[in-house]
Amino acid sequence: MRPALYSLVFALLFSGCSKQADADSPLYKDEVSAITVSAPPPPGTADEEKAIPQKIIKYASLKFETNDIEETFRKIQSAVKQSDATIQSDSEGKNDYSLYRNITVRVPSQNFDVFLQSISKGVSYFDQKDISTEDVTEQYIDLDSRLKTKQKLEERYIEILKKATKISEILEIEKQISAIREEIESKQGQLKYLQSRVSESRISIEFYKPIAEKQSIKISYGSKVLTAIQSGFFELSGLFIWIISVWPFLILFGVIAFYLRKRFKRKKI
Repeated sequence: MRPALYSLVFALLFSGCSKQADADSPLYKDEVSAITVSAPPPPGTADEEKAIPQKIIKYASLKFETNDIEETFRKIQSAVKQSDATIQSDSEGKNDYSLYRNITVRVPSQNFDVFLQSISKGVSYFDQKDISTEDVTEQYIDLDSRLKTKQKLEERYIEILKKATKISEILEIEKQISAIREEIESKQGQLKYLQSRVSESRISIEFYKPIAEKQSIKISYGSKVLTAIQSGFFELSGLFIWIISVWPFLILFGVIAFYLRKRFKRKKI
């Protein structure tokens, strides 16, 4: 009885030692490491969020009246130079009531408030003044975390590729690396675009000068007269072309009318 008991105890001890040896083997550790790296990252902690500065996108839209279009534009140009900003688009025009100019400016976010104060000097009131902000810190942290995870996964696959010996294994690993690389480049592009929107704020500026009432009426009346002349000419041309297109029917109608008239005259006689 005792020899059988000793044999059972020895077998259990040997089984435990074998499992411990497997756990300590490099292959086992590699498998655990691969699973750990492949796993999705845990949500960012409060310390990680504090490590990344707050990401705020700023935008402003202004519309106001001015007495001098050119002078206002020179003032905006001066503010652009002082704030290290750039003019993205510039358009001007005229309608029946005013001369106007629309400008879109890209200004470094740290100079956003200074630029607004500079171009607001001398403006009595704003027809429109909209200033908005968008906090994209959480979105930035999420993209950054996913990017780092993909980069670690790529490093892990590269290490495995160095140890691969079979052609089939090498091709499969390279396929995985290529897919991960595409995801990394996509995340990097999204981060770059988000950072550009954070670092530079967009400001739309529309300013106008009213046209005198008499001048507006004169321009409007002259425009209407010219339009009427052009319209009459086109209508006359259209009528002439229509007559040319239906001339066979007109001749036929004339012949029939002439025949009927002649026949009626005979009956009366």
